[in-house]
Order: sequence, then structure tokens, then C-alpha cells
Amino acid sequence: MPIATVNPANGETLKTYEAMGEEELERRLQLAEATFRTYRTTTFAERSRLLNKAADLLDEDQQEIGRVMTTEMGKPVKQARAEAAKCAKAMRWYAERAEGLLADEVPAESDVRDSGASRVRVHYRPIGPVLAVMPWNFPLWQVIRFAAPALMAGNVGLLKHASNVPQTALYLEDLFHRAGFKEGCFQTLLVGSGAVDAILRDERVKAATLTGSEPAGRAVAATSGEMIKKTVLELGGSDPFVVMPSADLDRAAQVAVTARVQNNGQSCIAAKRFIVHTDAYDAFAEKFVAGMKALKIGDPLEESTEIGPLSSEQGRADLEELVDDAKRSGAQVLCGGERPNWPGWYYPPTVLAGITREMRIHREEAFGPVATLYRAGDLDEAILIANDSFFGLSSNVWTRDENEVERFARDLEAGGVYVNGMTASHPAFPFGGVKRSGYGRELSGHGIREFCNITTVWQGA
Repeated sequence: MPIATVNPANGETLKTYEAMGEEELERRLQLAEATFRTYRTTTFAERSRLLNKAADLLDEDQQEIGRVMTTEMGKPVKQARAEAAKCAKAMRWYAERAEGLLADEVPAESDVRDSGASRVRVHYRPIGPVLAVMPWNFPLWQVIRFAAPALMAGNVGLLKHASNVPQTALYLEDLFHRAGFKEGCFQTLLVGSGAVDAILRDERVKAATLTGSEPAGRAVAATSGEMIKKTVLELGGSDPFVVMPSADLDRAAQVAVTARVQNNGQSCIAAKRFIVHTDAYDAFAEKFVAGMKALKIGDPLEESTEIGPLSSEQGRADLEELVDDAKRSGAQVLCGGERPNWPGWYYPPTVLAGITREMRIHREEAFGPVATLYRAGDLDEAILIANDSFFGLSSNVWTRDENEVERFARDLEAGGVYVNGMTASHPAFPFGGVKRSGYGRELSGHGIREFCNITTVWQGA
């Protein structure tokens, strides 16, 4: 795949970039290692000052970088600006809290005495250069939620971004440089996916984080396992959105539309499978389909656009294959289901019902504005359908029954359970999944400690 900006609204190639050669890549790896030696000893106050400055610059750049993201991967420009604002918020969150999150821990005095020590503390130390392999769908947020905690912990970052968002990738390197971080603290590596394996095998790279497809995660995990390096993986998702009879159906249907089509439906944590109790099914389906039909599709640079193009022609083709397979197998198309006849890689908001386990869309992630509707006879069946997936990233539950809330919280196989609301990542809460959705956690204190050497310091009497 070439490293290039291709406008998904019209297919026009705007900018192309040459991949870094071996000599330049080696220079950057040397720089990362050398910079880490000194950056690791900087104070939290200094790191906080730099990260807050980067957040201020990002706020100033919000309009410009929002248009860049939209032009590169097609998200509506209002959502692109909101993504930039969210990134600045997360940077300030870590700038303010990192020192406390990584403060020394002191075991119970009785355990200290029992070990024969006069003093014991657990210290969080940075580990070195961390490779981040990041996707195009949230080209700023995916990177910042790694970079902010990594830099505050004293690590340095190496970014291998998706090849279709090179301008955003280069902007991130420039952002941290303008904020005052030394050149080697955060570097963008303009390389193709074929270069990742060799970079990960380099002894100077101490760990990796990847957000992306299941095959990409398997490849990084395999190499990291061979090299005995820590990884955090956030892979696909096919999140359930469960609606029970006691739910506020008007609100649930309204949120369901947003939950499905955010980022043009190209989000791992977008709700994709809508599992509705039979007593609420007809009313919810009517409201949900009406909301999906009402969405405005158009130029993502227009402020009123709610659905822009998919990021690539191949992405649209993959989505069409899933829909067409479901239709051939008997799925009912309640809205959408056919590509519009105009330029760009658009696909309409689509709702499919009558889904069976034999259909590919039941097993595979639909990365675009396509929703599947399931009817559940009771709570047990709703949980059974929700868990009938290879993925386990997050989940959404709509009910006013506290007993049902506790059942879902206990039994849903997912990294998150969001009750009467839509899944959304927040810097204060751990984020990640189970099953084929990956392992490890980003954000919160859990995220910043993932790439730390947790060191026990034991002192004798």
C-alpha cells in the first residue's frame, strides 16, 4: 500500500510520500535510544509542562488538523475537530495525574517486617522506546492515548501510522517537537507494514502497542512473543447493544444510531449487533430504522454532513461483501443495502434483520454503517447472543432493572459494559478487550503502567 493521502470523498490522490530507507530508519532508532537515556531522568513537572504545551498547540491547530483528518480518511469534519479536542483533554489529564499514578507504592508494614526488611517500595520506571502501530480510523486519538501516558512515564515513542494518513502522522511528530520535546522523544516512521517485523525485532525497541486488525495483531504478538517483548493489543470489535423492555426506547434508539454510525461506522467500539427483547423489538426497530434513514450523507467537509465516505475503496468492497452474503442467505434489508451512484467510497446507513449464525456478518466485524438486528426471547437469550462472538471489546445495555444490570455486568464477555449509554473511551477509565479483541489496557492508571518496569526496592535493616 503506498504512503499517500487519497481523498475518500472523490478518490483523488493529494500527496504521496517515499518510505524511509534503512539508513534513515537506523538514524531514528539510534536517536530514540540516545534520547531515552536522558529523557527518562526528567522530572514529572518538566514532562507535564511539555505535554500541556502540546495540548495548547493542538487546541490552536484544531481547525487545520480537523480538515487534514477528514481529507485523509473521510470522517465528518465536526467529528474530526471533536477528536482533536478529546486528544488535548487526555494530554492534560495525564499531565496532571501521571505523577500520582506512578507514585511509589508501600506494602503493608506487617509484610515489610515479615520479609526482614526495614523498608520496601514498589517503583514504576520507564522501559525505553515503544513502537506504536496505529490505524487510520481515529488518526489522532489512537496515537495520543498511547503517547500521552508513555511520554509522562518517561518512555519515548516510535509511531508507525497507517499508510493512508501520512499528513496526520507527520503532524503528530511536529506537534511534540514544537511543544519542546527533544527530537527523539516522539518520531514518526514513514514505513510500510512490511517494515514492522524488523523494527520490532530490534533490541533497542522494548515494547509495542497495536490498534488494528486481528491479522496485524497476530503478527505483532507472534514476533513480540519470540523476542519476549511486552505488547498491548486492541483489535476488532463487534459490540452488542442490548435493549430490554424497561428501557427508555426513544432514548435507546436515538443513541443506537449514533453508536452505530460514529466515524462513518468505522470504529472498533461502535455498537454493531442490536439485540432486542421480543417485547420491545418492534417499537425499537421502527424508531432505529427511522433514525438511520434520516441521516444526511454527503461531503465530510460540510458542517451538516453526518455520514461521509468509507476510508478506502477496498473497505467499502469488504462491507458490501458482508451485506450481500447476508442478503443471499435470507437477511431482511430494513434500510440501505445498496451503494449510492456517485463518486467517492460512500455506503448508506443499513439495517439488516433475520440474521442467522451461518451468515458471515454474524461472525465478522462490519466496518461501516451497517447494523444487524436480533430478537431475544428473554435475558438469558440476550446474553447468549451477545457472547456468541469471537470479539469482546465493549458492550451496551439498556435497562432500568438493577438485577438485569448486575447480570449483564457479571456475564457479558467484554472489556466494558456501558449501561443506558454509548461506549466511549475516557482517559480516566481502562480501555481494552478480551477474546480476539486483544489484551492489555490503555488509558487510566492501568494504561500508563503497561509500559513500566514495576520494580521492587527492598532494603535490609
